[in-house]
Amino acid sequence: MPVSVSVTLDTRRLKKKTGKYPVKLLVTYESEPQRYQTVYDLSQEEFKNLSASRVSEKMQKIRDSLKLLQRTGQESANSFDPFSFDNFEKDFIFNNPLFRQRKYIKNVVKTSVSGDEKFDYSPFNKKFPILTEPTPETGTIAFTYRSYIKTMILEQRIGSAVSYHCSYISLIRFRGNARFTDITVSFLNQYELWAKERGLSRSTISIYIRALRAIFNIADAEGIIKKEKCYPFGHRKYRIPMTRNIKKALKLNHIEQIYYYEPTSESEARARDFWLFCYFANGMNPKDVALLKYKNIEEEYIVFERAKTERTLQANPRPITVYINDDITNIIERWGNKDKSPGNYIFPILFHGITPLRQYELIEYFVRNINDWMARIFKKLEIDKKSSTIVSRHSFSSIMKNAGASTEFIQEALGHADKKTTENYLDSFEREIKKEFSAKLLSFKHISTSS
Repeated sequence: MPVSVSVTLDTRRLKKKTGKYPVKLLVTYESEPQRYQTVYDLSQEEFKNLSASRVSEKMQKIRDSLKLLQRTGQESANSFDPFSFDNFEKDFIFNNPLFRQRKYIKNVVKTSVSGDEKFDYSPFNKKFPILTEPTPETGTIAFTYRSYIKTMILEQRIGSAVSYHCSYISLIRFRGNARFTDITVSFLNQYELWAKERGLSRSTISIYIRALRAIFNIADAEGIIKKEKCYPFGHRKYRIPMTRNIKKALKLNHIEQIYYYEPTSESEARARDFWLFCYFANGMNPKDVALLKYKNIEEEYIVFERAKTERTLQANPRPITVYINDDITNIIERWGNKDKSPGNYIFPILFHGITPLRQYELIEYFVRNINDWMARIFKKLEIDKKSSTIVSRHSFSSIMKNAGASTEFIQEALGHADKKTTENYLDSFEREIKKEFSAKLLSFKHISTSS
C-alpha cells in the first residue's frame, strides 16, 4: 500500500498564547496515521489562505517551505521498501530544522548513543588518540577537548571532531596539557610564533586557535572556568590572525583547457569529470556530491541542502537548485549507479549501512583522489594554479560574477547563509576588475615610441 504525505492544520489543539494551531506533516501508511509537528503555527484563516493566488511575502515563504516539506517527505517515504515509520523518522524527521523534535524520535535514532557511557568509542580510538589517554584533570584543556570531541562523535560530526583533535594535538605539542588559567595573551602569541616556525600556515593556525576559543566558551558554559578571570581573547587582548584571501579562481580559458583535455587513464577521466561536475553544479562541495541521491533529481534540476549547513543554520535552510545541463547528465551516466531508486546514491562513493566514521574516510579519499589526479592534469596543461576541488567552487563564483550575476544570486547558488562569505569568495576577482577599470581611465594615453 502506498504511503501518503500531506500537510494539515491540527485543529484539535489550540495554542492559547498565540490563538493558532500547529501545522503538521500527516503520514499515513496502511490506514495508520502519524503526525509530525512542524515549526509553524497558523490560524485557520491563514492556513486556508495558503492556497490563494496572492499572499504576503511572509506567507509565501511559509507556503514554499511547506510545499517543499511535503514533496521531499513523500520522496523519503517512497524510498523505503517496505516502509516503516521508524526509518522515515530517522531519514527525514530527526535533526530536520522544520520539525519540532520529539524525544522519542531522538531515542529511535540514538539507540546506542543515548548516553555517553553506553556508546562504544573503540572504533574511533585510532583516529582520535585523545580517547585512549587517561581521563585528564578538570580545568585542563584536554578535559574539555576530550569531552567535546566525544560529543561531536555522538552527533556524527566526524569532520569537526577531526579538526578539534588536530587543534588539541598542536597545542599539546607546544606546551603540554595546559590549564585554562595558564593560557594568556603571551602564551597564544608564543604558540603562534612556534606554529609558524614549524611550517603551519596562517589559515591553519587561525583554525586551531578558533577551536581553542570555542573550548574556552564551552568550559565557561559548563562552569569549569569563569571567562571574566581567564579569557585571553577579545578587544585589547589576543586577536586571532586573519587569513589572507588567496585568489583560487581560474579564468574561463583554463576551464576550457580542462574541459577539452583528453584523459590518458580512467583515473584521470574520473577526476576530471568530478572536478567539472562540482564546477557545473554551482561549485558543489565534493561531500555534497557524495551524499546526492536520486531523489534529489527533480525533473531538470538537482535540489539539495548543503551538508555543511545541516546543523549550523537555525532558520530554514534554503535548498540549492542546480540545472542539469548535458555535461552533468553525461557525467552521471558515465559514473553513476545504474540503480536509480530514489533512496540510492547517485554516485558509488558511499554505501548504505556504513558508519559515520567510514563515511568520513570515504569522502576524504574521494576528495584526495580528485585533487591528486587534477594536480597531474594541471601540470600537463601548464596551468600554474592550485587544482583542488575548492578551486572549482571559487571558479564558478568568479566566472558567474564576470558574466554579470549579482552577489545575491551567487550567494544563493553557493548556499551561503551569510552574504559576507560570498563577498570573500569574490574579493580577489573584484580587485582585478577594479585594476582593469583603472587602466581604462587612462585609455586615451598614446604609447610613446622612441626614435
